[in-house]
This record gives sequence, C-alpha cells and structure tokens, in this order.
Amino acid sequence: MPKNSKVVKRELDDEVIESVKDLLSNEDSSDDAFKKSELMVDDQEEKDADIEEGSDVEDERPAWNSKLQYILAQVGFSVGLGNVWRFPYLCQKNGGGAYLVPYLILLLIIGIPLFFLELAVGQRIRRGSIGVWNYISPKLGGIGFASCVVCFFVALYYNVIIGWSLFYFSQSFQHPLPWDQCPLVKNASHTFVEPECEKSSATTYYWYREALNISSSLSESGGLNWKMTICLLAAWVIVCLAMIKGIQSSGKIMYFSSLFPYVVLLCFLIRGLLLNGSVDGIRHMFTPKLEIMLEPKVWREAATQVFFALGLGFGGVIAFSSYNKRDNNCHFDAVLVSFINFFTSVLATLVVFAVLGFKANIINEKCVTQNSEKILKLLKMGNLSQDIIPHHINFSSITADDYNLVYDIIQKVKEEQFDSLGLKSCQIEGELDKAVQGTGLAFIAFTEAMTHFPASPFWSVMFFLMLVNLGLGSMFGTIEGIITPIVDTFKVRKEILTVICCLLAFFIGLIFVQRSGNYFVTMFDDYSATLPLLIVVILENIAVIRIYGIDKFMEDLKDMLGFSPSQYYYYMWKYVSPFVLLCLLVASIVQMGLSPPGYNAWIEDTATEEFHRYPTWGMIVCISLMVLAILPVPIVFMVRRCNLIDDSSGSLASVSYKRGRIIKEPDNLEGDNTSLIHGKSPSEVLSPNFGKNIYRKQTGSPTLDTAPNGRYGIGYLMADMPDMPESDL
Repeated sequence: MPKNSKVVKRELDDEVIESVKDLLSNEDSSDDAFKKSELMVDDQEEKDADIEEGSDVEDERPAWNSKLQYILAQVGFSVGLGNVWRFPYLCQKNGGGAYLVPYLILLLIIGIPLFFLELAVGQRIRRGSIGVWNYISPKLGGIGFASCVVCFFVALYYNVIIGWSLFYFSQSFQHPLPWDQCPLVKNASHTFVEPECEKSSATTYYWYREALNISSSLSESGGLNWKMTICLLAAWVIVCLAMIKGIQSSGKIMYFSSLFPYVVLLCFLIRGLLLNGSVDGIRHMFTPKLEIMLEPKVWREAATQVFFALGLGFGGVIAFSSYNKRDNNCHFDAVLVSFINFFTSVLATLVVFAVLGFKANIINEKCVTQNSEKILKLLKMGNLSQDIIPHHINFSSITADDYNLVYDIIQKVKEEQFDSLGLKSCQIEGELDKAVQGTGLAFIAFTEAMTHFPASPFWSVMFFLMLVNLGLGSMFGTIEGIITPIVDTFKVRKEILTVICCLLAFFIGLIFVQRSGNYFVTMFDDYSATLPLLIVVILENIAVIRIYGIDKFMEDLKDMLGFSPSQYYYYMWKYVSPFVLLCLLVASIVQMGLSPPGYNAWIEDTATEEFHRYPTWGMIVCISLMVLAILPVPIVFMVRRCNLIDDSSGSLASVSYKRGRIIKEPDNLEGDNTSLIHGKSPSEVLSPNFGKNIYRKQTGSPTLDTAPNGRYGIGYLMADMPDMPESDL
C-alpha cells in the first residue's frame, strides 16, 4: 500500500460526506427551486392531483378578465355580417316565418351540440386548434392546420368587406349623401344624367362605379382601386392593433364592438316601425309558406346557415375557450351564445324588412303616380272610356288600392289590347319578393332606403359603423383561430406573429381591391370555406367521439362542469350530428356540381349584371382553394402514419407544454432521470438518482404522444432544452 493511500482515501471520503452534507443542508433552500421546476416526487402526489385538475395552481396562460368579456368575445365572433345580410334573405326565400322551424330544429341537432363540443375541448386541453387535435391523436393533427388555413383564406376577403364599410362610413358625413342622386355629366352643348346611373339607380351606380370602379370581367384586372386599397390598409391596421396583445387587447374592445351593433339594430327597429310601409314588410316576412318548408333545399340552406353562423370549424371558438378556467360552465355558454346568435338574426330580419317595407312603399307610390298619369292620358286621348272608371276614384290623390282596382277593371275590359297600353301592376309584395342578400342588401338596397330617412347622414353613419363592428368581432375570432394555435405549437412571440400575419394578409389581399376584386371576393366566399369546414367539423366529431372516446369525454365534462351533461348530447355526438353533417357534405357537393361555377359581372353599357363562367385559370384557383384548405389533414396523417418525422427530434408529436415552458419529451423516461434536470447530462448533475418515482403516471392513461402523466399540455416535466426561451403564454 502506498504511503499516502490513507490520506487519499480520507480526502475522498470527506468529499463524499461534504457533498451529501451540502445536498442535505441545501435541501430547504433549494425547495423553492424544485417547486418552481415542478419536479414532483412521491410525497407530492396530493399536490400533483390539485395541479393536474387546475384547482389550486393556475396556468400562466392568459385568461379573460371576466365572464362577460368572454361571452361578448364569443358573441362577437359568431354574430357577424351573415346575420344581417344572409339570414333575412334565406328567411324570405325559404318560406318566411316557416323557415324558422327547420332552422331551430337544426340548431338543436347540430348547432348547439357541436358548438358545445368545440368549447369543451378548448377549455379542457387549453390549447388552440392545432394543440387540441394533436393531443387527441397526432395523426389527426392536420385538422388544426386545416382550420388555420381556412381562417386565413376567410380573413383575406372578410377584411375587404370591412374596408368597403369603412369607405361608406367615411362618405356618410355629408348632406345629401353622395349616393342620393345620379351625377350629372357636362359636355360642350348640354348637361345630362350619367347614362349608366340612369339605366340602374343612384345607389347601384355609386356601388359599382364610384366605390368599386368595377371591371367587366374577372380577367380584366384594371389595376388597383386606390380608395379601397387605403380602406383595406386601415382595416388591417385596426385588426392588428386590436389583436397584438391577444385577448388582453381584443377583450377590452369587445365591450364596444359586440354591444354597439345591438344598440344600432334597436334604434333602426324603433325608427323603422315608425316609417310608412314597415308593417307591410314585417308582415310579408313572417307570413309562413308551409309548402316551401318541405323542400330539401330549405333544410340544406338552414343547416349551412346554422353551421356558419356559429363559426364551427374555424378554430376561433376553441381559441377563445382555451383561455377559460377548467371549471367554467361551457355548457351554459354554448346554449347562451347559440340563442343570442339566433335572436340577433331574428332582430336583424325585423330591421331589414321594416326598412325594405318602407322602401317598397316609396317605390310603389312612384309606380302608382306614374301609371295614374298614363291612365289620364289614355282617357284624354279616348283610348279608354270614362264610364269604366269608378266614380269615387280621384286620380290626383289616388291610393294604391284604388289604382289596383282601376288596373283590374281596365285589364278585363281591354283584354286583347291591354299589353299595348303599357300599364304596370303596382303591388308592394312584388317589390318585397325581389330577394337581395350580401353586398346587394347592405350597399344598394339598404343605402337607398336610408336616403329617404329624415337625417339620413346620421343613420348612414350608424349603419356602416355597425357593419364595421360586426365585421371586426368576427375578424378577431378568425385571427385568434390563426394566432393562438401557432403560438401554442411553435412558441413564437404573439406580437411579432400578429404583425407578420396582418402584413402578409394585406399584401395578398390586394387582389381584392383591384377593379376586378369583387369577383375574387365572390370566388373565395364560394369555394375557400364551405367544403373544407364541413370536412374539418366531421373529423372533429370523429376525433372526439371515436378516437378520444365518447365515454371518456363525458367523464371529462363531468369533471369540468361538476355535473353530468345530458345524455341528449351523447346521442347527438355519437349518431345524429355525424349523420346530418355527412348528409350536408353530400348535398353541398351535389349542389356545387349542379351549379355552374361562375360570377355575376357588372356590364357598364347595359348597367346590368350578367352571369359569366369562370375561365380555366379561375377554375384552377377555385379547386386549389378547396384542396389547399384540406390538404394539411392527409399530409399530417401520412407523416405520422409513416413515421417520416422522428418524434425524438423535436417534432410536434414530441412537444408538449408545461406552465408556459416548452418541453421535449425524452425517449427513455426510466433511464438516468438526472438528465431531465435543466438539460444537464448525468456527468454534470451532482444530485443523487431519484429513481423511477419522479413521474407519477396515471393508471389507464392512453399511450398517445403525451406527457408522462398522461395529460397533454399539463405535464410536469422539466425542460431539457436549456436554451429554450420561456413562452409568452
């Protein structure tokens, strides 16, 4: 034995003892650090359970300031422009008041159950659409990406409509309104009315020529419309500023953007009911045509309206609900928001038809006056006998009923020669039967009616400010459906991503502010969302009910809500809703196949709309929109199925979340656990091996790509990437 061997041995023993002593002495001081890192050992199991359920320890994820703010956000997202200019049109077209019956039935069958499902999964998993579906099954992670793509496509053209509303809003601060009268054109010899305006109407001319300066076809771009380009830029600046801080900034704006439209609608309803002819419009609206209700087309259109009115499949519903506490009563929210949406549509329908009734009454009075003058001329010329005119008729102050009486008499007496007299039937129902929707209702029919209002600039300002707020409420949810999933998944800064997203959308959106831009808006509206969203929601239903498990999902709901939800939802989710959605998908494909793909082009020479079929390149764009929107689903499925991405290399499957810190799950959880502490290798860690009790695995947890405790996104792993920054969320 060497001379100094005992000394060496003593020194080594001292080092070991000192290391253990240091470790034991530092146990108390390091306790806080261990708590912060949430490295849990067996004696912390009770605390684990509390954190697991979110009862005591709150996530660092942003949260709504109040329940009211959250409800207003969901209402603002679901209640949009479609409630004002789509629902009244469908109600008028599909049987009036009878249309409400299939709409309510389908709201109960697919609307509320699927809305409840999206709210529940977002609140349960507390991630955006990508994280939610990746948690349920990584092979179905493409559902979230598809939702993001659809949201982006819709945001591109939806903000253009907000830009149009901003333009009309800015032009409303003048009296008379610029679309009140046709413009006059002067030449060397005389002044005359603009021919294009004279052939149509003042509001129609202003929309197509002054606002859009529209070209005659899709292929004729005509360059940028600079007025609308500036308005589009303003719209994106508003959206960007409102969304840049996430729900912290957009949530406060919701108090105004969600409530103001109701104030305007109520003001319009009260004012409209005081107008002559408004009751005729409302009576016409709610007169049920029961025979129409039995047509399959009515049910298809009602189902489509329910589907899009609630914003299903966009990801905005999931994103908003992901900022809720886990014990929030999302069932109450689903029912409340759904019925608020329905009653808003009914309120908007009352307003629209009260105003359209007033407009129809004015047009009818002009018709009566013009045709009464024709009858007087025919009487003076001797073409008609005075004897056939009832004695009580006074043509200087003739009513619509008296005129129609005279019209019927002349038609019977002059049966063979009647067409040559040039008389027209003046029926207020005839005007009300002229169905208008979308931009035709908002920017032509409604604006024309408002020109006859007393103090018309005030009502115009209120109306277009309402449209801006309705659009912004939906845009906030749509952008949230893009931003939240990407931030949750890729851990980028929300502010930077928001600015990049808005800039990119603005530059792509320039195609919508060309002179042919309105035709591109029609194309995107028809083809970018309908089929992809239906497929997305069908897959969402399958993912929750078949992959995750309906029984397990019902247990999760009981755990979150504190009570068991009705078995009604069990049967709706498992049997009825998937069947109805599949029928709707098939019906939509058939309808799309039977309808010739095209658009209504404005022809300047005739001042009328003319249907044009899409050119070949236009058809390619239409098909590409649908394919690109749904393409992430099969791509992600094949990548997962074929293991093209190694889960241990930092792919989406191996990424979960822990209280704002990104986590890369190790391949071998039962090896040297010291390597999990702050990314250190075993040689760098001076603490003893805690063994296999670091992780508390739940019994019966599914073997998906989850954290070791079986809960995606709520795992208690330490980050094993030392350079990874903390998440903003």
